[in-house]
Amino acid sequence: MSHPLTPENLIYDLRAAANPQISPDGSRILYSLTSIDQATRKTAAHLWVCSRDGDDARRLTWPGERNTGARWSPNGHSIAFVSDRVQKSGIYVLPVDNFGEPREITRHGRSAISELAWSPDGSQLAYTVSVDPENPEESEPPTDAAPPVRVTRRYDYKQDNRGYLGDARMQVFVVDVASGKRRQVSRLLNDFSFPQWSPNGRLLAVRVAYRNGFTSQLALIEVDSGETRLVGPTDGIIGVWAWSPSGDRVIFAGDDTHTPQLDFFVYDLETGAVRRLTEDLPWYPDAGFPTVRPPAQPVWLDERMVLFHAARAGASLLATIDSKTGDVAVVQQWTSLHYGLSMDTARRHLVQSYTSLEQTGEIVRYDLESGSTQVISTMNAEVLREAPPARFERPRVRRGETEIDAWLLLPPNFDPTRRYPLVLDVHGGPHGYYGYTFNAVQQCLATNDMLVVYANPRGSSTYGRTFAEQVIRDWGGEDYLDLMAVVDAAIQQPFVDTERLGIWGYSYGGYMTAWTIGQTDRFRAAVCGAPCFDLTSMYGTSDIGHVFGDLQWGCEPWQDRTWYAEHSPSTHAHKATTPTLIIHGEADDRCPIGQGEQMLIALKKAGCEVEFARYPGGSHLFMGTGFPAHRADALCRVLAWFKEHLGDPS
Repeated sequence: MSHPLTPENLIYDLRAAANPQISPDGSRILYSLTSIDQATRKTAAHLWVCSRDGDDARRLTWPGERNTGARWSPNGHSIAFVSDRVQKSGIYVLPVDNFGEPREITRHGRSAISELAWSPDGSQLAYTVSVDPENPEESEPPTDAAPPVRVTRRYDYKQDNRGYLGDARMQVFVVDVASGKRRQVSRLLNDFSFPQWSPNGRLLAVRVAYRNGFTSQLALIEVDSGETRLVGPTDGIIGVWAWSPSGDRVIFAGDDTHTPQLDFFVYDLETGAVRRLTEDLPWYPDAGFPTVRPPAQPVWLDERMVLFHAARAGASLLATIDSKTGDVAVVQQWTSLHYGLSMDTARRHLVQSYTSLEQTGEIVRYDLESGSTQVISTMNAEVLREAPPARFERPRVRRGETEIDAWLLLPPNFDPTRRYPLVLDVHGGPHGYYGYTFNAVQQCLATNDMLVVYANPRGSSTYGRTFAEQVIRDWGGEDYLDLMAVVDAAIQQPFVDTERLGIWGYSYGGYMTAWTIGQTDRFRAAVCGAPCFDLTSMYGTSDIGHVFGDLQWGCEPWQDRTWYAEHSPSTHAHKATTPTLIIHGEADDRCPIGQGEQMLIALKKAGCEVEFARYPGGSHLFMGTGFPAHRADALCRVLAWFKEHLGDPS
């Protein structure tokens, strides 16, 4: 007998096969399986290996709670990975062809190691780790000492999901695999990430980020000397990059200025010239998500053609680009979303993480020769068989000359003769996007007898530069009207109860939720997650406000106080009547907790029914990466709030 997906199912029962890596010979797949221990409610990640078809899976690691970041050695006989089995973070090498014990190469006491990369000859490993110039030896403070005074002279002194930084930044190290001798090869007080070795092993191509990642350059670091060459302007952006097989060029996706749409460029090492290959690429190359998910780096198929992973209209695709002409072509499209990209030496088989509206946490393999796609894992098949996910439809909504993509989720036992409450879900960003992905909040609501509609209004990425930029300096304008048009279209269905509408959103979606309840009383209930509520205070207190505000809102607050006020939900909140639940992490540096505090007081003063759920230690990303108990609690509260105020189908 099937049952709805409960918050407990979604948080504690589902597992995720992350960061799959195919062996150089294409015969085996290495991955990290993340699950939550039912007894301790703690997250654990362990390494597994299976055949190319997903068979013969066996677990490789046992000690520790975090075994991640595994990479095959160039000969495919060993793997390197990061583990907390002894201290917070150490690098280990394990022979995969026999059951030997992992050998520790190096460790760091206080900072987590990430982004391992083998040198071409297998003798060295590059990696990144946070280095505090005031405490390079990572010494522990005396037990009874007062916390150190924090003094900063820079904008980017904190970052969400990392906390207070000061001058501590991610730096690149290289360690000798045989001896364990290590050395730091980057020195600038900026974050370096995702080192890639040149084919001759002399250089590392690394992204160096400024202004909390809003701008970045490509750094080419001499491994022996540490001499660094910077590519591109400091106001530009780097998303993905890869060395040519001969090592004479680097292809990268980015732009000369910060932009919601990446294009491709080629850098020539001999001449130092950067050549643009594309103008307004119609797809968005998968550049990952800072502090959470690495970029899907392109792969050179030969000295001319490059394969890359991107998204269009909320779905994944593979495409090629000609590094000489800039010509692009789609290789494969899916109605699902994939992450990462690992390919064998023969450039035939590739593997990625996989999610869709029917599955989540799985591994997908694509055969470039035959064009076949196979989901090779069944991590969550049993859970989703007992608690089936929502059904879906694909309404499209037109406003003038613009068509808005939307998705409507229906309960698995949907009965068209009944009338259901409807919840609008607004994505974050504003340059985020929704699509063919398994979303915990959406599935929780939809499988518990509600309809959920979500869309990609103006400002969403994966539709090209023009569409994404239409939200700039127009927050609460056309984007809001797009979303209301989506609701208007949805309620035309006879099974939607037009008197029982709800709205939910997080981050920019929280902004739009707060904005909406100040503009209309059509919604009977709202849940507002980590809102951007007052643009002026957001500008000065968010970890990215000082740059994000300039880019999104067009100026600093003092330059146009009228615009900031008119587009702030705080200005209109006194008109709100909608019962509202606010959800917020207390350690949120992106949309700081003060935004939720301001909203609570404004709604209370307006006479609204309002609750404020605060999650200690929770970052802006706590609903995806925070304490499992907090994530489950948040889902329970969202579901309970809408159930209380919208009710069941009639």
